[in-house]
Amino acid sequence: MLPPFGWEAAVSRWQFAPIVTALVVIAAGLYLWGARRVARRHPARPWPLWRTAMFLGGLAVVVVATQSGIGAYDDVLFWDHMIQHLMLIMIAPPLLIAGQPVTLLLHASRNPLHTWAKRVVRSRVVGFLTWPVFGFLAYSAAIAGAHLTNLANLVETNQTLHNAEHATFLLVGFLFFLPILGHEPIRWRLSYPVRFVILVLIMPVDTFTGLVLGYGNAGTPGVPPGPRPAWAPGPVQDLHWGGAIMWVGGDAIMFALMMLVFLMWSRDERSAVSGQGWLEAARRTSMADLVAAHPAAHPAASAPGTEDQSANDPVASGDWSSRGGIDDDEHLAAYNAFLARLNESGPRRQR
Repeated sequence: MLPPFGWEAAVSRWQFAPIVTALVVIAAGLYLWGARRVARRHPARPWPLWRTAMFLGGLAVVVVATQSGIGAYDDVLFWDHMIQHLMLIMIAPPLLIAGQPVTLLLHASRNPLHTWAKRVVRSRVVGFLTWPVFGFLAYSAAIAGAHLTNLANLVETNQTLHNAEHATFLLVGFLFFLPILGHEPIRWRLSYPVRFVILVLIMPVDTFTGLVLGYGNAGTPGVPPGPRPAWAPGPVQDLHWGGAIMWVGGDAIMFALMMLVFLMWSRDERSAVSGQGWLEAARRTSMADLVAAHPAAHPAASAPGTEDQSANDPVASGDWSSRGGIDDDEHLAAYNAFLARLNESGPRRQR
């Protein structure tokens, strides 16, 4: 009884899912409450708006995947069903992870909730669930098991199992991408080369699944059973379209996430080379100018007959670039000498 599927039907034809709607509203409300609480407690450092936008965007992707026309046609068209799966496991989780909900909870909560949240994050169960190896295996099992086994046929005939599949895809995607794209206070801290390699290794799972479906036949699992609308493609063609979406679309999204990891890597490298960011650079410049403006802080510069030598001395002149930057020990000694001189000049001015 559904009209032909297209952009108009995908945008205009919506179905109401009470459980999904309730969970999305609760998650959005709690997140906004936490962001507002952090802004009140720390006016100088409010919660970033872009992280809030990312988290709400991830919730919006879940709503579109399950309640828009994409969700309304997932029992009729296999290729539409595949688009829904990519949205739930590869698009929504990275957006939710970018919102850093766990970090927001720790910043916004107080005891006993704060202590309980830290214990849960540091627990062995969470450590195992966020283990990259477990995430890799769970992602591979979810993609292959949901499309290449008889589970695909059971999902098409059981709505409860179908809804559970949606929740599983969202959870598995979150656990897999969390140690790769996230900055949450979890146990695992992966280097950027390891993150990049994990994404490279997981890409063949999508490729293999897409190729099997793309060259499958009428007996391949996943084709919706029962009569099909007159406007719908044939079962085999529908299966091949779904395989192409998994292959091309899945690899394209994974490649985009690889480029995101590379961008994060390059930005961190630039910060390290530049002296741990602009704040550290500003501190070093200010300290160098301060000591250079008071050459009496350097004993070598104040000694008679050492004017020419002190002019070429980077410590006395305040030019630390030739020494590879500020030396903390020597600079601290020079700064202490400067403070001592100020302490001596204070009583003299009062006299």
